[in-house]
Amino acid sequence: MSAPRTVRSATRRLVALTALRWLPVGLTTPITVLLAQSRGLTLGEIGVLFTLHGVLVVALELPTGGLADVLGRRPVVVAGAVLHIAACLLFATATTFTGFVVGIAALGLGRVLDSGPAEAWYVDTVHGIDPAADVAPGLAKHSAADGASLAVGAILGGFLPGLLGHLGGEALAVPYVGAAVLDLVFIAAVVRLLTEERPPREGTVRAALVAGAQALPGTVTEAVRLSVTDGPMRLVLLLTAVGGAGLVVCELLGPVRFADLAGGRDDGAAVYGVVLAISFGAAAVGAMATPAMRRLLRGSTRATCVLLFVVGAAALAVVAGPDVLVVAGAGFALYYLSHGSSWPLLSAVLHTRVDAAHRATAVSAMSLAMALGGIVGNLTIPPLASAASTDVAFLVVAGVVLLGAVACLGLPRATVAVPLPEAEEPAPSLPAA
Repeated sequence: MSAPRTVRSATRRLVALTALRWLPVGLTTPITVLLAQSRGLTLGEIGVLFTLHGVLVVALELPTGGLADVLGRRPVVVAGAVLHIAACLLFATATTFTGFVVGIAALGLGRVLDSGPAEAWYVDTVHGIDPAADVAPGLAKHSAADGASLAVGAILGGFLPGLLGHLGGEALAVPYVGAAVLDLVFIAAVVRLLTEERPPREGTVRAALVAGAQALPGTVTEAVRLSVTDGPMRLVLLLTAVGGAGLVVCELLGPVRFADLAGGRDDGAAVYGVVLAISFGAAAVGAMATPAMRRLLRGSTRATCVLLFVVGAAALAVVAGPDVLVVAGAGFALYYLSHGSSWPLLSAVLHTRVDAAHRATAVSAMSLAMALGGIVGNLTIPPLASAASTDVAFLVVAGVVLLGAVACLGLPRATVAVPLPEAEEPAPSLPAA
């Protein structure tokens, strides 16, 4: 298939690829913690698994982002999907902590490979069609497809164990098998839709890989330097880390809290699946509403992000409120709505700070920041919940998100891509690999 010729067609491809990418993830999200618990892992051990995932992302996110810039978006995305298939099969069959460690390692490696290339492909394609185009509306649809696909997957994954109750404890593993099958469909779509008009590479594949490996250290070094010296990019990464901590408290303690409110693990999987699906749907709606919300606030990215972070902090406080399932579920969904709405705006700010040759590296830096926030959350939230309560853990993270709202005041007002002014030359864009 040829490359898209209009912004609309490029957006349609990104939306389709995003939906297919996250449907398998949504299928497994409601049952991951419960599956590990059913096979003997404690909440602390599950926190260690999540931390290991975050460490892998921190160690490899930027290098793999640079790999996509050097070798091309499509092969890196396919490699990430293959690793996700392996992770799904490992989780479905693991019976020990070691088995889950191997599975989480494959999951982390796959995640860092496909965290940025598709989005970078879209931004480059759109700017190739119209250099003055604002990518924020397309990125909002990208986030909406992300949330909607996760919602559908969460509904299916949450109810499958109950529908297959005759399989006993193994019913919780069925969503992982289904996710592996869906990953095959995603790979086929990537091969067909993610077209790149890159100049042909000379030499063998091995030579290209060696050249890419040699180029990575310089790419990573400049990405780190840009993250440290460029004010808007540094702030985006900080806010992304705050969002990562908020997601950790939801994803790690959410299944346990809703299982308690539902009265047991089996009912908890279905209840949490529904709550998670509604939350993913809310994130999708929030992402779609982001451009309109920004227009209501006179086009200010800064004011919109401040509002969204305040809403997110209030939502986490609601989750920590009375032990009423509907109230807790509403707060949970509201946090996802605020997070889903803020991500396209922060991402759009990020894209104004880098050039096309290293856009995937910058996107990976954003994922890296979220992973760092997640690591801090995984190391601190379980001990806090054990020492005090899950309510206290939610309230503490709510306070952190509220501080993020204050930090949003330093964001730029607009996100339309423009050349960086000469005054900002000390924070240069990344050099060619």
